[in-house]
Amino acid sequence: MSFEPSFDEQELLAESLKRDSSRMSARERVAGALIGAAFAAAVIALWTVHPPTGFAAGPALLGLMVLLVANFVRFDTPFGCTRATQLGFVPLLFAIPLATVPLAVALALALTWLPDIRSGELRPSRLLQIPCNAWFAIGPVAVLVLANVEPRDAGPLLLIAALAAQFLADFIVSSVRFVILRGASFSSVVRSTWVYGIDAALSGIAVVVAEDIHTAPIAALTVVPLLGLLAVFAHERHQRLESMLELSSAYRGTALVLGDVIEADDGYTGEHCKSVVSLALEVAEHLGLSPERQRNLEFAALLHDVGKIAIPKEIINKPGKLDPHEWTIIKTHTVEGQKMLERVGGFMRQVGLIVRSHHERWDGGGYPDGLAGEAIPLEARIIACCDTWNAMRTDRPYRNALSHNVAVAELVANAGGQFDPLVVDTFVRLVAPADRPEAVQAGATAAVRAPAPVIAGPIEI
Repeated sequence: MSFEPSFDEQELLAESLKRDSSRMSARERVAGALIGAAFAAAVIALWTVHPPTGFAAGPALLGLMVLLVANFVRFDTPFGCTRATQLGFVPLLFAIPLATVPLAVALALALTWLPDIRSGELRPSRLLQIPCNAWFAIGPVAVLVLANVEPRDAGPLLLIAALAAQFLADFIVSSVRFVILRGASFSSVVRSTWVYGIDAALSGIAVVVAEDIHTAPIAALTVVPLLGLLAVFAHERHQRLESMLELSSAYRGTALVLGDVIEADDGYTGEHCKSVVSLALEVAEHLGLSPERQRNLEFAALLHDVGKIAIPKEIINKPGKLDPHEWTIIKTHTVEGQKMLERVGGFMRQVGLIVRSHHERWDGGGYPDGLAGEAIPLEARIIACCDTWNAMRTDRPYRNALSHNVAVAELVANAGGQFDPLVVDTFVRLVAPADRPEAVQAGATAAVRAPAPVIAGPIEI
């Protein structure tokens, strides 16, 4: 996650913050049990290959204490959090027998989580996640055990290899868990690898401290002030991210309230907008729009007619055709809608730009700005197509609903003029049921044979 999280990262982050206080699903429990079993098997294997010997209690206790303190320095990520463990983990790696290091890491994590469990912020069942979070310790220990070298005797290359193994072990286990349990994309997991940069930066300091832990155990405490400073930064980051999520939630709430206002003001317009939302999102998914653009499209589709609140009801509900003056008034609803959403602020400003352009035409003959082709936002082009389809397929004050085949023929006939041809092609393939392929063919045939569209001129919506 970058310092300014993207929309999908914000969604994952919000889910992570809520998840800790929720019950683990059966799937999470199974995954936790399997990862725990694998962790136990790895520890047993390391213990067998390199049995622990005696060690000095003082350095071990100080190393464990620093690791415990470091675990409280938590930086939020889309998939949970990362902690400043490196400052405590490396000295502990030098202080105790290698085979016992993963167990010590797991113990420190459990002790860190106990206050949250007692306060109810964390479910006790979440302790099953400890082996997954402690897997990072397996990598460096395995490298040192296989090399048959104690950390204090390791050279720079071996220590770098151990650090790389730490990152690799953690990345593999975490990625498998996030992809399987949370449906995260591999790309989003990769974007979160920035946390390894923090661990790498702290490793140099940690190694310097670790090399002196046997001769001067008190050296382990020199990192505590740095941990305090990192804790301040972590807290500020947590507060900023929580504020960001609350603000995003407020924008969403405002949009939903406006949707309710539209429906209360005019029942048909409200239902029409909700129908356009589902159609538009289907098209957007097939066209590969990013999650952030799909969000903007969703709210633009819901609120594309919000400006009609400012239009007199006698014009909106007029049973016949609009005269030129009335048509001029109703065309202002796109600009009025943008103005309303501009006042909301945040990402709703982007939504407002889409709302402004949803009556632009592919050939440049639309309003309010006369945009043409790809100068029109793709989201607005999608709404234009879906908006028209829903208008044709429902009864209006001035005409009855058109049949499925006739509506398809209208879209195809106006592709390249009123509508983006790619959007029409995608939409027609979606709305024509698989058992009625003749609907697509009928639309294409009508577009070729008909001397003029069934509805003369732009399709009124």
